[in-house]
Amino acid sequence: MKGKNLSKFTRFIRHQQRVRHAVYQTETNIKRAVWRTAGVMLGLVLLHTSAMVYLEGMSFWQGFWLTLTTITTVGFGDLSPQTLAGQAATIGLIYICGITLMTFLISDYVDFRIARREKIRTGHWNWNMEEHILIINAPRYNCESYFIRLISQIRENTDYAETPIQLLNVDFPDGLPNSIRGLGAVHVNGTPSNPADLKRAGADRAKHIVVLARNEYTSDSDSFTFDVAHRLNELHVCHKTIIECVIDDNRPRMKELGVKSVLRPIRSYPEIIVRSMDAPGSEVIIEDMFTRANDHPHRYPVWLEGEPWADIVNALIQANLGTALGFVTKEGDVVAHPKGDEHVHAQSLIVLVKTEFQPEEKQVTQALEDYFQKQISVNRSLHESEVDENSDDALDNNDIKDENMEHAEIEQDHSIQKENDDPVR
Repeated sequence: MKGKNLSKFTRFIRHQQRVRHAVYQTETNIKRAVWRTAGVMLGLVLLHTSAMVYLEGMSFWQGFWLTLTTITTVGFGDLSPQTLAGQAATIGLIYICGITLMTFLISDYVDFRIARREKIRTGHWNWNMEEHILIINAPRYNCESYFIRLISQIRENTDYAETPIQLLNVDFPDGLPNSIRGLGAVHVNGTPSNPADLKRAGADRAKHIVVLARNEYTSDSDSFTFDVAHRLNELHVCHKTIIECVIDDNRPRMKELGVKSVLRPIRSYPEIIVRSMDAPGSEVIIEDMFTRANDHPHRYPVWLEGEPWADIVNALIQANLGTALGFVTKEGDVVAHPKGDEHVHAQSLIVLVKTEFQPEEKQVTQALEDYFQKQISVNRSLHESEVDENSDDALDNNDIKDENMEHAEIEQDHSIQKENDDPVR
């Protein structure tokens, strides 16, 4: 058992040494070593094949077959050198040089694969992506949780379910956590202010670009964000860029660069960024509802007993009081954006109102009463009109019946008169 554990430990140490050896080499050096070893190997194979043709009298294919089966240590035994010179050539060219070169070739290829995997893990691989979503920077706090929620929201949209997602930042030097990689995101370890890193991340070929604020609580983040936005403007991709801005006074400067949208960092709701990609302009409405600057939702205690939701919305809009967003049921549950034909049983209404003009409760109640009273009057008028029309139709039918009866009586009188005037009778 002790020897077995020692063997495992030895293999682990050798593997770590191999990883360090591969990582410390450049990709160019590894490729050069692979091609150099492969070239020497090919020359050695051709030399031994020619020796077998000359010394053993084999055909070229037989010599080539013997060389490959020997150098790969397969050794089928169907062919073998018989002469002393042929055996000596096989020992020198294959047993000593060839198998050693084959070991070097396999070792160099393994180094290349390890270096490639290590580059991917640490974010130094060039993915060469197109039509992807590029997310620049990372939140200062709880960035893993934030990225999980943001990417999950992106994946819920059917248009972006298979779209590649790439993160450009320096916050994951040891690679992305499995929780983020499992959502189909890859990482580029680099600084967004470096044009080479932007190019490596494929910023000029991205479908959407999101620039996050490095720290949502400090105004210094806007300086870094503006620098990144300026570099994106040089790549002519600002029209598909969404930017987070901490200080509202800095928004006009960002807008002058031609960015698609400028948002306030709201870490609890990364969905607002997804809405900005999916439905540009909707993020302005959502963001406005978080403040009292222009519009804000207000709750009005209004008792409703089965009125259609469409009529409630129309009543408030026609009275210029606001837009109904939802209602609170008698059990206290909140229902947002119900169907127009749904009959509402509620204790309160949630209405989007203007900050400079917030209606009072009695104004909302009066608007609903006036609207439904008007509806009752209109329905009553329509009903009376239908009754009058039905009455007129009934009178017309009676007149027609009277005329038909008069015609029948006249015809009957004519028939009797004709019978009385008959001479035969």
